[in-house]
Amino acid sequence: MEVAKVLDAVTARRWADLAVAALAEDRAAIDRINVYPVADADTGTNLLLTMRSAVAELSACTAGGLGEVLAALAKGALGGARGNSGVLLSQVLRGLADELRDAESADGAALTRALLRADGLARDAVAEPVDGTLLSVLHAAAQAADSGSRDLHVVLRAATRAAVSALDETPAQLPVLAEAGVVDAGGRGLVILLDTLHAVVHDGVRLAPDPPAGRIPPKSPHHESGYAYEVMYLLGGATDEATTWLRDTLCGIGDCVSVVGDGADAWAVHVHCDDIGAAIESGIEAGRVHRIQVTRFADQHRGYERDAAVLACVRGGALAELFEAEGADVLRLADLPEPAGADELSAAVAGTRAAHVVLLPNDEAATAIAEEAAGRAVVAGQDVVVVPTVSPVQGLAALAVHDPSRRRADDAVAMTEAAAATRRGELRIADSEALTWAGRCQPGDVLGLVDGEVVLLGSDVGEVARVLADRILTAGGELVTALADTGAPESLPEVLAEHLRRTHPEVELNCYPGGELGAVLLLGVE
Repeated sequence: MEVAKVLDAVTARRWADLAVAALAEDRAAIDRINVYPVADADTGTNLLLTMRSAVAELSACTAGGLGEVLAALAKGALGGARGNSGVLLSQVLRGLADELRDAESADGAALTRALLRADGLARDAVAEPVDGTLLSVLHAAAQAADSGSRDLHVVLRAATRAAVSALDETPAQLPVLAEAGVVDAGGRGLVILLDTLHAVVHDGVRLAPDPPAGRIPPKSPHHESGYAYEVMYLLGGATDEATTWLRDTLCGIGDCVSVVGDGADAWAVHVHCDDIGAAIESGIEAGRVHRIQVTRFADQHRGYERDAAVLACVRGGALAELFEAEGADVLRLADLPEPAGADELSAAVAGTRAAHVVLLPNDEAATAIAEEAAGRAVVAGQDVVVVPTVSPVQGLAALAVHDPSRRRADDAVAMTEAAAATRRGELRIADSEALTWAGRCQPGDVLGLVDGEVVLLGSDVGEVARVLADRILTAGGELVTALADTGAPESLPEVLAEHLRRTHPEVELNCYPGGELGAVLLLGVE
């Protein structure tokens, strides 16, 4: 068996590419054994996306020597770090880069120093280090490497074997792992990275056992975190004093706190907390915040490793149940702090656990926020398309033509066309005097709106509903969808149905309770 004498730029590039492939192969198995610190089934995915970001940075630069290759990998990993495991991976790569920054190649002694540096950085990255995690596996690998040998293959074999053994010991160190019957997911990911490097140096020979390296627990909506959200962002323009202050501040509002840098002027921030705004505002005080990612843990169990999902924004109640009955994931705005922003919507998009997401804002004011959230999700690796629905009736029309078996682009076009072709009407009660296109209204007047403009004024809800239906059916239509507010007269659906039977017998009416809509009645005509 041939073994590599030194680690050089070519070997490092090959290792990085093979590490991505190995993490992709084991991603699902690692996700399924992820029970600590939060049982959110995403450690394998986060490690894979972080390593992909590292390789993408390497591909985009002209790195020549070993030090430059490792520096590019570290920079890319920090910029694209996902989750707590991704942050730790970025520090492992930074440790290698820091120690070997000026090197063209590295022997066993140099790799040992690099692993010891990575061990220190990773442990310092966590506000409260815990044994039985990736940190324990990395520490065991670094200590085993520190044997005095200068032979690369000897050092790497010792480090990899120690990592495998340390991974097997993690259930004895962390009760939550023992209870689930699994090893640590992040530790498993690190073993894969070391084992891949071992294979590159040792002509394809691997030492790590095949996944899942433990009994896979059933998927469960339960998670161990005492907090609701994971908040991550990048920080620039911050001093060491500012980042120390930021770390202490975040420890006061949450846990799993990491504030880690690339050794230059970029920092990655990670925290589990309830107060998203406080976490972000603290970062703004410390420096320049960008690339914000927010994930709500409760949403991460709605679906696992799905190919596609439709996410609808609704107030909640009966309307949420209606969209869910049609197969959509639902973000219940009534359950969120008002006004809901891009942070909450980004968290819900990530929480679908789907590679491709169609987003239905169902409100004109929410469309811009949905576009911002979609942009963040695309940067984070999800394919998200916003169908600009400005009313729930348009959202239902779009959902009715959704076909998961179609090409993604064709399906999005079909949904967009269905929403755009749905004329919309509303019945509202005026709460103040105002001048409208239909004349001056007084408080308590019944307003009839078509596509957002007031076209009717009246005093009787039933009468205005009948005239409004006639108005929006002037251009034709085959199906009328009506959503009635909880405060609407009980007789309103039957009044509308009787009117359409007499005046438009060719039209089908579907009437549903809509919960608290903010309007007495919503109408959609297709």
